[in-house]
Amino acid sequence: MTLRSLISILSLCFASFSAFSFQLPASMLSMDSELAVSPARSALEHQETGPLRSRILDQYQKWKGTHYQWGGTTHRGVDCSALMQNVFSEAAHLNLPRTTGEQIHRGVQVAQYRLRAGDLVFFQTGPHRKHVGVYIGDSQFIHASTSQGVTVSTLTDSYWQQRFITARRVAGAAA
Repeated sequence: MTLRSLISILSLCFASFSAFSFQLPASMLSMDSELAVSPARSALEHQETGPLRSRILDQYQKWKGTHYQWGGTTHRGVDCSALMQNVFSEAAHLNLPRTTGEQIHRGVQVAQYRLRAGDLVFFQTGPHRKHVGVYIGDSQFIHASTSQGVTVSTLTDSYWQQRFITARRVAGAAA
């Protein structure tokens, strides 16, 4: 059984308890983009991450479609860790290290079901190769894809689920 299936089943099971004001945590609901977004959940997400998420999305619009280039740091070509470095510098006034190997040690570890917009997500994409992106909510993250350039992908995609290794909260966390 996949995590997505389990959350869907739990959501259905707990739906009957809504009369008793019981809700799954917003972070668990955000794992499945097909689940309905309740007004309470939207308000909670906005309160916790709204301004940061908005600034990250503004940065995404500036970088969207930029060609992937290993070692690249500009709009002519950028790699995943340089993209995160630029996005966090502009959106959160936070200086991240240059490489994925260094970024993975920043902030505090966060469970995948507790992700909030602005959390870094890390993947093992090869024997000695890691990849990083920034979570934006609803199971989506921004990253510099080797095949598509700067784009948005979905954590629930089997490719990314199989390669997910950790997430780190760097904005608002002790780095």
